[in-house]
Amino acid sequence: MAGDLAFITSQNGNALSVVDLDGGMITAQVDIPDAPAPVAYDPERGRVYVIAANTGRLHVLDKTLTPLRQANLGEGAFGIATGPDGALFVADWFGARLMRLDSNLAMVWQSATGAAPAGVAVSADGALVATADRDADAVSIFATDDGALLHRVKTAGPHPFGITFHDGLIWTADVMGDSVSVIDPAAGLLVGQVPTGSHPYAIAFAEGRGFVTDQYDGTVTVFDAASHAVLATITVGDYPEGISALPDGSGVAVANWDSDTLSIIDATDLTVTMTVDLPSGPRAFGVFTGPP
Repeated sequence: MAGDLAFITSQNGNALSVVDLDGGMITAQVDIPDAPAPVAYDPERGRVYVIAANTGRLHVLDKTLTPLRQANLGEGAFGIATGPDGALFVADWFGARLMRLDSNLAMVWQSATGAAPAGVAVSADGALVATADRDADAVSIFATDDGALLHRVKTAGPHPFGITFHDGLIWTADVMGDSVSVIDPAAGLLVGQVPTGSHPYAIAFAEGRGFVTDQYDGTVTVFDAASHAVLATITVGDYPEGISALPDGSGVAVANWDSDTLSIIDATDLTVTMTVDLPSGPRAFGVFTGPP
């Protein structure tokens, strides 16, 4: 029986790979042209969503990597996240907007974001969706049902990129600030900041700890999610970018762009327990892990 899965986009290698996280092996692989980078896995529906960064073409596949359908969303389509009732949220980098698509990829609504929206995240209850607006140094928070803008909040550091909901809060990796911003989405207020390594890219949580990929340092910064205190710095591969929590909550998976590897980190003892070789340039920007 297959273990938990990771769906890794390799931007340079024009590939999407499935990694069995129990065995640490690639079990399936498919070609995706034009630099696949953003990815989102919806385990409830067994669907994988991938965007080709060069064209904005959305590829929808099942978990065996059988292609199901495609849609042209425009060259600026980038950040992607799944939501309730088969919803798909996609950020348009050039158009400064967030789109909600239904399960048939039809447009439900679109709303204006700040400049250059990168990451997209949906709250645990499915009521909120947020974008990290890189060039606006801000986060935009919307209602998922109708796209109403609820708050726009300045981040602690410039150029937020990766964004995550955890424990009722929003967390962003501020690339040019070497920091994580902590935002209360209900109040629309910045409530905290965490220092990181150089050029943080994305964040995931496991065992009450936050894990941030530090691109320029080849490390992951670990902090306590409650106190925001930095606990450790873990060396992974070169230029780590995408990061996603393991489905059982025991750790995180990290895609290392320049090392062409996936690192698995144990969230308790903070060690790298597995390294998997991947096609060139794994980026995996999004929530890319899930049960089989």
